[in-house]
Amino acid sequence: MLVHNWREVLKRAWSVRLMVLALFFIILEPIYTFVAATWVAKNIYIQLAMSAITGLLAVAAIIARIFVQQKVSGDLNGKPPAEG
Repeated sequence: MLVHNWREVLKRAWSVRLMVLALFFIILEPIYTFVAATWVAKNIYIQLAMSAITGLLAVAAIIARIFVQQKVSGDLNGKPPAEG
């Protein structure tokens, strides 16, 4: 079941922002690998850094998802959920 203010949560929740950033690195890593294989020598440290950043962003997103963000928590403040 979606929270009543799911659009607001999608715009402002840190967990969503961090997962989008992690997705960016997930997409960027194979592109870098392809470019490095074709044009320049591979640098293992860059690949390791990208993998580490992706993992850290995923962990940060999980942690951000656990903590309540008052402005976008989806709390109904005692009101019943909207029937849809």
